[in-house]
Amino acid sequence: MTSNQDSTQKRLVDSPVLTDKKPGTYLVNEVFYSLQGEGKRAGTPMVFIRFSQCNLRCTVANAGFDCDTEFMSFRQFSIDELVQEAERLNPSKGWMLFTGGEPGLQIDKLLISTMHAQGWKLAVETNGTIKLPTGLDWITVSPKSADHTIRQRTANELKYVRSHGMSIPATSLQAEHYLISPAFQPDGSVRQDDLQWCIDLVKQNPQQWQLNLQYHKFIDIR
Repeated sequence: MTSNQDSTQKRLVDSPVLTDKKPGTYLVNEVFYSLQGEGKRAGTPMVFIRFSQCNLRCTVANAGFDCDTEFMSFRQFSIDELVQEAERLNPSKGWMLFTGGEPGLQIDKLLISTMHAQGWKLAVETNGTIKLPTGLDWITVSPKSADHTIRQRTANELKYVRSHGMSIPATSLQAEHYLISPAFQPDGSVRQDDLQWCIDLVKQNPQQWQLNLQYHKFIDIR
């Protein structure tokens, strides 16, 4: 990595959280019930809790793609309100997915222990720059910055988003599954050259990497 690239990565990770939350509350962009659209648990029904705020600002220049997720708006939820909303959406419970934004900014022991006590299994999708509390049942790390900035060093699955011409990064993170995903366009499509590039990357590295697609964008569900 050149000095200019390293400076860009440092600015990316050092971006501040925009809003402080009140003690005992969580800044949540949305809560909804859908199917997991990617990774090894694709197709699994989950209640999604999308946290507001992120410590990264992903663009084509610094991360290989422009972030297309709206995570700036929020409502402050108490833990009891989150429990009630999740159970309203899926009374039979099952899996709950913490995403964002960057959920590592807000996930804490209280949230994990409370949701476990209510009977939920807990998954998280994180950029990995913040070490997560223990107790989560499934961790997906999708790095958007250099390996030396990653603080969550273990995961169930590690996922990199790649566009045409981008190589597989060297990683020291330990995971059960290693996934390559083509970058999707803002309209939910994927360019054929990006897809073929990722297919070729996987074919060239068959002992470790697998292809991952964001199926929910193909079938147009949340």
